[in-house]
Amino acid sequence: MPWRRFSMAISSRDTARNACAIAGFRIGRRVMRVGIVGAGMAGLSCAAALRRHKFQIALFDKGRGPGGRMSTRRISTTLGDASFDHGAQYFTARDPVFAAQVATWQATGIAERWPAAGPEAWVGAPAMNSPVRALSAGLDVRWGTRVIRLEPARDGGWWLHGEGMAPERFDAVVIAVPAEQVSALVEAWQPGFAAQARAAQSMPCWTMMAAFAQPLPFGPDCLRDMAIIGWAARNSAKPGRTGPEAWVVQATPEWSTTHLEADATGVAETLLAALAEATNAKLPAALGLAAHRWRYARSSGAGAVMRWDGDRRIGLCGDWLIGPRVESAWLSGFHLATAIIAGEGALQGA
Repeated sequence: MPWRRFSMAISSRDTARNACAIAGFRIGRRVMRVGIVGAGMAGLSCAAALRRHKFQIALFDKGRGPGGRMSTRRISTTLGDASFDHGAQYFTARDPVFAAQVATWQATGIAERWPAAGPEAWVGAPAMNSPVRALSAGLDVRWGTRVIRLEPARDGGWWLHGEGMAPERFDAVVIAVPAEQVSALVEAWQPGFAAQARAAQSMPCWTMMAAFAQPLPFGPDCLRDMAIIGWAARNSAKPGRTGPEAWVVQATPEWSTTHLEADATGVAETLLAALAEATNAKLPAALGLAAHRWRYARSSGAGAVMRWDGDRRIGLCGDWLIGPRVESAWLSGFHLATAIIAGEGALQGA
């Protein structure tokens, strides 16, 4: 089921201690410039760690703003905007380093516990994308920019080429996009990384969003594994949410795969009917109804935390390397930053 459980058990104490002991990395008298392709949780985690050590960072993302698979979508209704966390539903924090980050988010009011999903569940507040917005604050993020090609620079760095940007040179490059988008960027320069990405398959997820004028007539705020429904939640019951009654329904990976190219309107109606059947309830007319297809929703994992080729100064990070969890994405970016900061010249993360 897409994005229900977000945790991992990799210990980060040693790498965190090493990272904190290193003041930064320079090339001659120049501060190292790192270009990061992808400004989701993994890319932003990597960027934030590098920035703390005085690296110069620029991130490139084809999206319109912070969120990625932690996005929050709003639909206008006659009762005001309804809010939907239509990607990741919640996350857990079991690794001590990520737990410290979540504690910081909680202290600043952008993450809260959500007991309805379980005793370890956390959500962004007042929206799921709040932690991503906080991570991106103060960073040089080029939204609406799609990097389509890497080119080695004569001096050992990289040129990034893409849509909505002029070619730009960096000393190192980080690829923080879904596995399916990695190979086209790195195949010519790091075929081992490309092969690993090709072997990591992601499952899709269709998500329905529906708003209602009054609360639906049944009790639980979360439903799991009911026919074609992998997950359903009363989004308006999450901490800090406002607006009318809002429900998110995510189909199972199997159903989403079978209906991958289906019409979004038909998918929304089918999942709404599935919610009514699963709850044995007569649902009122929806004030707003929509569906979103996540083509790369649930990653299979690739048996690594991150990948870093210090000789070529190119790295990979993302939840697809570890597993489909918010925590995995954050830790992958953090560990890659640690390797870059350490100035490692050999292949890391195999």
